[in-house]
Amino acid sequence: MTEMARLTEESKTRNEAAIRAAMERILSGNLPPGGKADLKTLATLARVTRTGFYPKSNRDGSTRRGAYQHLAEEFERRLRESRDAGEILDPRVAQIDRLKKENAELRKRIGARDEQLAELTDFKSLAISRLAAQHDEIERLRKQAAANHNVRPLPAPSRAVPFGSCS
Repeated sequence: MTEMARLTEESKTRNEAAIRAAMERILSGNLPPGGKADLKTLATLARVTRTGFYPKSNRDGSTRRGAYQHLAEEFERRLRESRDAGEILDPRVAQIDRLKKENAELRKRIGARDEQLAELTDFKSLAISRLAAQHDEIERLRKQAAANHNVRPLPAPSRAVPFGSCS
């Protein structure tokens, strides 16, 4: 079995300084391309392994703190405080928030359109049924008039008389 090399105090101090510098960079919103405001990006920027941010298991089953776990907790606390204050450090988070709002607005508009379309469809059905009823009534009256032979056509006027004039 191979033993992991122990950190010297000097390298641990140097790594902590690098982690704090990376932390400040991320918390100021200066993220590397493809990076997020998370521990993975923090470790990458500081050039340390992520395993130092998490608790370790001893052979006897007990746990001990990771070498940089206190910095990970500080980083996550500061991220939470920034988010609670309304600061958005990760441009992807801002984009996701914007897209969620846009999606909600579009869903609202689609709902209103669907409602309007349903109303117009109902109106169209009502208008068509009324036109059909009027057509049936006209046809009935025409048949009744033709069957009775008591309807005579009016003679066409010989000349057009303007409305409201006396002849």
